[in-house]
Amino acid sequence: MAFKPLHDRVLVRRVQSEEKTKGGLIIPDNAKEKPAEGEIIAVGEGARKDSGELIAPSVSTGDRVLFGKWSGTEVTVDGEELLIMKESDILGIIH
Repeated sequence: MAFKPLHDRVLVRRVQSEEKTKGGLIIPDNAKEKPAEGEIIAVGEGARKDSGELIAPSVSTGDRVLFGKWSGTEVTVDGEELLIMKESDILGIIH
């Protein structure tokens, strides 16, 4: 199934977190936090100003981004768990 977000929303795949700490300790699954880093899978056309003018999104497909811990809505697309969120929930792009 193909999915295209509307307006200023983006579709994000979470990036898996590290299995070990820097000191070498293995982190069990029940102690891991959901990662707040992901990859943009799809981007909507952008928001509109009151005048109707389109505001182009600042992110594009393939960008690695950081987002807030409680950002977005979890959805399942083709058996994969993804997030749909507003572009404004994204804190920044990782280069």
